[in-house]
Amino acid sequence: QVRLTESGGGSVQPGDSLTLSCAASGGMLVTYTMAWFRQSAGKEREFLADIGHMFGPIKYAESVKGRFIISRDNAKNSVLLQMNNLTPEDTAVYYCAAHHLSGTYSASDISNWGQGTQVTVSS
Repeated sequence: QVRLTESGGGSVQPGDSLTLSCAASGGMLVTYTMAWFRQSAGKEREFLADIGHMFGPIKYAESVKGRFIISRDNAKNSVLLQMNNLTPEDTAVYYCAAHHLSGTYSASDISNWGQGTQVTVSS
């Protein structure tokens, strides 16, 4: 299966923007539905956004709608998550996932994850 590697995390201040990247090897991401999740200390892994395979639809969690943007960079076989107006509540480890699930799904339904990248938002 395709191997995923996230990058772009770091420490930023409230109000800053950050763009995460999920790069793939061993497969073409355009054939997968790609999703971003995050997990903060003591909490379950939370769905943020996904983008369907090929030119599929985009969905966002209400908590990030209007602030986060998911997109594909097919030339680089990667998926991006642009995060704007970050707050301390956005502090978490961010994960990308590749799957072929349809309809509603949760993190426990997905088996193919990257290793995660830490995002810390503090003043």
